[in-house]
Amino acid sequence: GMAVFFGNASGPVPSIDPLILNSKGSLFMTRPKLYDYLQNRQELLWRVNEVFDWMRAGKLKVAVDREFNLEDVNLAHEYIESGNTRGKVIIKI
Repeated sequence: GMAVFFGNASGPVPSIDPLILNSKGSLFMTRPKLYDYLQNRQELLWRVNEVFDWMRAGKLKVAVDREFNLEDVNLAHEYIESGNTRGKVIIKI
């Protein structure tokens, strides 16, 4: 099996004893960072533009859960921290 921990939206990842993973079989755990998978800034820009192109073409749908005005950013943070989000939370500037 594989466990991938990406980001900190739900808090820090708890400590895991690698010997427990070993005793359960061939298990793999990773904590990837974006820049470990990119060669340089040029590749980052290429990939970002490709994603936005997909969005513009309707090939990629983005679920927007809620929108908050900048003056209500504290409410947005409270909402995100509640763990009830079901899509992107937008802060309108």
